[in-house]
Parts: sequence; C-alpha cells; structure tokens
Amino acid sequence: MSRGLNKVQIIGHLGKDPEMRYTPAGKPVTTFTVAVSRTWNTPDGEKRSETEWFNVVAWGNLAEICKQYLSKGRQVYIEGHLKTRSWEDKEKEGVKHTRVELIANEMMMLGDRRDSNNQSHDNESASSEPTTGSATEDDFPF
Repeated sequence: MSRGLNKVQIIGHLGKDPEMRYTPAGKPVTTFTVAVSRTWNTPDGEKRSETEWFNVVAWGNLAEICKQYLSKGRQVYIEGHLKTRSWEDKEKEGVKHTRVELIANEMMMLGDRRDSNNQSHDNESASSEPTTGSATEDDFPF
C-alpha cells in the first residue's frame, strides 16, 4: 500500500488580524488569511503577477501564539496540510458551501515587526518559541 502526501508551505502576508475562538470542548482555534503573491515575465517580456489567498486554521498552543503575535500585514511562513470543509447554509436550504483551509502545524514570523506595526524588534523564528498545537481539525465544531 502506498502512502499519500498532503503538505503545504507558504510565505505571505496576513490579510487581517487573526480571530481566535474556542470549541465547545474549550480548545482554542485561530483563523486568518494569508496572501501569497508571485510574479513572472511572459515570453514577450511583460511582467505579470497574481495573488492567491489562503484560509489558515491553527489549533491549540499554535492558535494562541498566532493570536498573540500575528497582525495584519505581518509576513509569515506557514506549514501544514490542506483540508476541504463542506457545510449546508443555515439560511438557504439546500445551498452547500465548500472551503479549502490550510491547517497549520508550524508558523514562523518573518521580516521585521515594523512591517505590520511600526515597532522595532528583531526577527523571530519558530525555533525560539513553541509553535505546534495539539488539537486537530477534527475538533472543529462544524
């Protein structure tokens, strides 16, 4: 039997401040969006760019760290796996929604904090703080 691989690594900037809440079981979960831009030149030399937005979900200790240290505009490295979540609209019967999320298991703050809040601090990395959570996406209440 062969094994599969679902691993994602992104570097980008937060689109807004992280939002944290707790599951009915009391486990912290933090959500935020990360914009990842790429640029390239077309064969005729024209410069092009595009931005892809990722919905990121962090659990447990990592959720608390993300809420405490991240803010809109901050550059981050996120590593995790993709999870597709589906649900039915509560207000519009029969309407289904689907959302692809990056379930984070590692986060590293990049750049200088001046990038997002005009304060001067040294760069921070995952090696200086614990950045993994113990909760999983299975704990998500919906």
